[in-house]
Amino acid sequence: MAEWHPIMAAVEGPTGVWRMVAPDGSEYGRIELRRVSDGADLRYKAVWRGDVIGWAVTLRDACWRVHMAYLRAHGPAGGPIADWGEGRRPATRQA
Repeated sequence: MAEWHPIMAAVEGPTGVWRMVAPDGSEYGRIELRRVSDGADLRYKAVWRGDVIGWAVTLRDACWRVHMAYLRAHGPAGGPIADWGEGRRPATRQA
């Protein structure tokens, strides 16, 4: 079986812009090709929720960065919400 990569979620258009598209058809990120260093170099700008989250030398790396931000947004940001009682001391009764 072929290995899937986030670049497969990238849809180009207009030229030099790739929209990262989720399975439901919604756009979850954007990558833009930009000239940097006085126009001498090309870089890919990775955008997640309207914020620049980094720059990459390859489209593949830029897609990876945006996709990882997308995945992180689907899980808890930190430890588990419930501690199942491990973090609490048993209540003591006063006589």
